[in-house]
Amino acid sequence: MADDVLKKVLVEPGDKAGLAKRSPTEDFGWDKESAKAETIKLLAKVDALQTRLAAERSRGLLFVIQAMDAAGKDGTIRSMHAGLNPAGVHVHGFKAPAGRETGMDFLWRIHEVCPARGEIGIFNRSHYEDVLVVRVKNFVPRSVWSKRYEHIRNFEKLLAAEGTRIVKVHLQISKEEQRLRLQDRIDDPTEQWKFRLGDLDDRKLWPQFMRAYEDAITETSTAYAPWYIVPGDRKWVRNLVVARLLVATLEDMNPQFPPPDESLKGLQVV
Repeated sequence: MADDVLKKVLVEPGDKAGLAKRSPTEDFGWDKESAKAETIKLLAKVDALQTRLAAERSRGLLFVIQAMDAAGKDGTIRSMHAGLNPAGVHVHGFKAPAGRETGMDFLWRIHEVCPARGEIGIFNRSHYEDVLVVRVKNFVPRSVWSKRYEHIRNFEKLLAAEGTRIVKVHLQISKEEQRLRLQDRIDDPTEQWKFRLGDLDDRKLWPQFMRAYEDAITETSTAYAPWYIVPGDRKWVRNLVVARLLVATLEDMNPQFPPPDESLKGLQVV
């Protein structure tokens, strides 16, 4: 990918995530209106690329989106959907395990909903919750969650080897911007349904979550499943970076229509 912005937000395998050195307010010198216009143009390219991916039916694309509360996961997915054919994309959100999930390994429910060949999958939260919230809230001991980095790397290596392209995005939001967005949810009756008191409990654990994200991204950004840390305080910056990433990934995959079926040559529909 030749895009200089994507190179800046990429966490190279072997490098530290360096969250403290990255700015969630970064705008890359863009202006708001031009950025919005570019986002629309980029997403217009996605339809043809997605059609070719579906026709080729040999590879899938998985977008993993992780972030703190109110960082804009849903908004990012809505923006992506502007260029996607809903018939070929599946969004999965992951909450606390329930029912049969509680008796299975932590990757079982993830593997079950990974995209099939020809499909695009978007994860709103993911298997990374099991090295983030699980770690921060001490749901399991360190001896358990610390082994999961290797399990995740191996799991993603398997997916990649079987034809799934993986892109992982961390929407980086500042603590102050989160405060403003949570307050907006509280103050707006039409937004209150998005708010839960547990968001405030998690906010108190901000330093612990930042350490957990730093370690998770550092440990699992690989050549076959890289992490991108996207500035999240400005929604129009976030949406443009993700649109660039989506288009660049699909163009790099370069899916192709299958060759013409010679058995159909000359066939007439009557």
